[in-house]
Amino acid sequence: QVRPVESGGGLVQAGGSLRLSCAASGSIFSSWTMGWYRQAPGKQRELVAIMTSGGTTNYADSAKGRFTMSRDDAKNSVYLRMNSLKPEDTAVYYCRAIVPMSGDYWGQGTQVTVSS
Repeated sequence: QVRPVESGGGLVQAGGSLRLSCAASGSIFSSWTMGWYRQAPGKQRELVAIMTSGGTTNYADSAKGRFTMSRDDAKNSVYLRMNSLKPEDTAVYYCRAIVPMSGDYWGQGTQVTVSS
């Protein structure tokens, strides 16, 4: 059973940094596409960054230059380093695992709050 579990959220002042982690159980993690998404109150869930099994990464325009996604296949984990945080980055951040021949799996989310 694939169960992404996010951690690392919290309260930070504008301009600060956070590092989110997502660990997922399951075999052949290295073949999965992994993504970070976020959902702010009253808004739809949106893509933040997504990384293929080969390491190709795409970022939302709002994340470019400030956020960096990485993965450690040996630890079945992906990370999202967020710098220069803004109040508009406040949201619940979700980890998504796209598993070949299996489907999509979402974590429960971790709250990120950026104070001005």
